[in-house]
Amino acid sequence: MANHNWLVADDGTYKSFGNPETIEPGRYYRLYRFLTELEDILDIFHDDVSRLEAITPLVRKLLVSSYWLQMEYNTPDPITGWSVNFLYREHQFPITVQMVAWLPGHASTIHNHGAWGIVALLGGQERNRFWRRAPQSNSPDQLELVDEIVLNPGDVVALTANAIHSVEPLGDEPTVSFNLYGAINSSDRYEFDLENHTAKPF
Repeated sequence: MANHNWLVADDGTYKSFGNPETIEPGRYYRLYRFLTELEDILDIFHDDVSRLEAITPLVRKLLVSSYWLQMEYNTPDPITGWSVNFLYREHQFPITVQMVAWLPGHASTIHNHGAWGIVALLGGQERNRFWRRAPQSNSPDQLELVDEIVLNPGDVVALTANAIHSVEPLGDEPTVSFNLYGAINSSDRYEFDLENHTAKPF
């Protein structure tokens, strides 16, 4: 099965981009080297799309080289249905690296991240639904569904800062993903209630 790179925009539309095939690095590609190259990219590119297009190949190279990363997830909580293991976060450094796992039968809220983000699926199968704001005079936070895709291991979805999505594991096994986020602006990060057409800080 071919791998895919998907880029999701603020309006919920998505498109394929870049080359989803990963060339084996000539030497072991360590996390510290990845972070250093990431910092260089952030200095060069200043819009979400350019950053996502430049960073995604590095994420693929890291995951191919550093197999230990794929085992660095925690067993999902049976009540919440998910778990997060922070691989890297540093005060005043605008990058967060996580491993996230979801149990079948659970799903995320509808939300945005208030930062650009990259999610690389390593295990399981996951449905991502993409939404956009469709404000009405009496419902300023109303949403409408734009589209959805199913991610398989090896697929990468890159999200701009105000892209709105929800995540649902499929099948009988937990999903495991490598998640990378830029500097999060908490004042722009929301969780949406589809039934009541409301939004609250997330």
